[in-house]
Amino acid sequence: AGPGIDGGAVCIQPVELLDIYPTLVELCELEPAEGLEGHSLVPQLIDAAAERQWPAITTHNQGNHGIRTLQHRFIQYADGSREFYDVETDPEEWTNLAGDPAYAAMIEQHARWLPEVDLPPAPGSSHRVLIREGDDWLWEGTPIRIENLER
Repeated sequence: AGPGIDGGAVCIQPVELLDIYPTLVELCELEPAEGLEGHSLVPQLIDAAAERQWPAITTHNQGNHGIRTLQHRFIQYADGSREFYDVETDPEEWTNLAGDPAYAAMIEQHARWLPEVDLPPAPGSSHRVLIREGDDWLWEGTPIRIENLER
């Protein structure tokens, strides 16, 4: 709720934390900074049923991205593996549809939202960072090997 925005509405569109800043900029009638990645939520604040043109995108380390639309979640991992779920019919995401040819076109529609810029972590970063060095995967700088895993 706020000036020109009724209270009590519920919007079910997936959004990102990156959307908060552009939303506040628009509500405060400020000049937006160049290069913002988020999108204003003002249309959804005015009309909770307003459709968003963008999915919510989540990244956890280089190469690991999730694309969430109202009906689907697409995940692509740094090793190239993929997951695709219909969250309307499978809200717990038990059935990975990524290998089903019937969903190939829909998966590619989601994959087009994968970030074009996908930089490695900043030098010296190690907190909760998964990286690939050659054929090895390292978690916080330690190679992932069976003998390193806690049982």
